Amino acid sequence: MLKFLSKVKIEFNALDPRTAACMEFLAQCNARKAKESNPACQLLVKRRTDDHPPQITVTFVNGVEEVFDATSTAAQSIRTMILEKGQLLETEQMFREAGEAWPVIIPEEELRQHAPGTKPRKAEEKKQ
Repeated sequence: MLKFLSKVKIEFNALDPRTAACMEFLAQCNARKAKESNPACQLLVKRRTDDHPPQITVTFVNGVEEVFDATSTAAQSIRTMILEKGQLLETEQMFREAGEAWPVIIPEEELRQHAPGTKPRKAEEKKQ
């Protein structure tokens, strides 16, 4: 998960009962496998003393930042979203390295082309 991120910032008030997603996400980020996937990823934890809702901010390796309200978003949902966006980043990078345009534009006429159907096998062919 961390291999797609350059920075993770987790903010919460330790006395706030809504911190479950923050704590779970922090544990996932601190897992050995996650850290090994990207040792350069910054992990910042800001312990708040006000009533600001728990929040998780992630910065992807391409600089895009996303902020999650951890009171209404489960840690697993955040992780899944990061993995999905990360796969898109990998695909984009693969296309760019191959000298292909991104995003891939499929011409309208190709979308409307008739796909050849499959031909049913004859009874004699089925017996063989």
